Amino acid sequence: MLNLQELRKEVIEARERIGGYIRKTPLEFSPHLSRLFAANVYLKLENLQLTGSFKIRGAFNKILSLTQDERMRGVVTASTGNHGVAVAHALQTLGVRGIIFLPENASEAKLRDLRAYNVEIKFYGQDCVDAENYARRFAEENGMTYVSPYNDLKIVAGQGTVAMEIAEDLKKIDVVLVPVGGGGLISGIAIYLKSINPEVEIIGCQPENSRVMYESVKAGRIVDMESKPTLSDGTAGGIEKGSITFDIVKELVDDFVLLSEEEIKEGIRFMLDRHHMLVEGAAALSVAAYLKNKTRFQGKNVVAIISGCRISMEHIKEVLCGDEK
Repeated sequence: MLNLQELRKEVIEARERIGGYIRKTPLEFSPHLSRLFAANVYLKLENLQLTGSFKIRGAFNKILSLTQDERMRGVVTASTGNHGVAVAHALQTLGVRGIIFLPENASEAKLRDLRAYNVEIKFYGQDCVDAENYARRFAEENGMTYVSPYNDLKIVAGQGTVAMEIAEDLKKIDVVLVPVGGGGLISGIAIYLKSINPEVEIIGCQPENSRVMYESVKAGRIVDMESKPTLSDGTAGGIEKGSITFDIVKELVDDFVLLSEEEIKEGIRFMLDRHHMLVEGAAALSVAAYLKNKTRFQGKNVVAIISGCRISMEHIKEVLCGDEK
């Protein structure tokens, strides 16, 4: 059984720690989504966060929580996406030495984003799993701190500051729709909101093509399963064995909605057409989940987490033009 009040303290401390380094993002009412199904829908716009996603919250909280000696010895992580950029930004801002490992076949577009920061980049292996495993070993062997994208209480607490902001801006919250990959974001949000109101419904949103957390909760254990390609690349991939997020999600998340690739495309197009915002596939999961459930949310105050904005040109073409070459 989780000690929610102790975990909530971690989120409150994270807010105090990172407040001067992040942006409080808007909670914007969506007349378009609200009118569709007779609900009150609000968008938590983490796509407008510094570095373009919520990941900066956990990255700053983790690095700021390190001792001076740990900072001097440096940090290591592995990520080709939002987590890597967030860590790079935090390292540069705080003047901490760090290394980011990437697979040898990382795309030029993702390299370009990381090279905008003054951080050391190294390459290992042919996929993200290889790079992550090597980065963790490298950190241990060199006395450095490994910064996990989700399997760390400081990371989870940092992401939980999203929920603190929502609670400040919206008095009554009935449902929160949250994109789920490794579970860091939904864990932090669930910890804070359930600690102040156990009746808030927390719903995880995952692509059908990479539904590892959903299947793990269903099985009662972290499962090892292959993920298929998905537009929601920010939530794709497996869950680390023993991850703290699994138990949190298993206890605090009320339900899951699985989305097809076409439904994810619909979510991206909806945000572009109605809100004039280009968001990444993972960010569109919450919108797609709302669009999929036409009667479930009637009369409720619903918050959809728009988790990030980083979408490749290839995915934009796929969403807008189909599979035409």
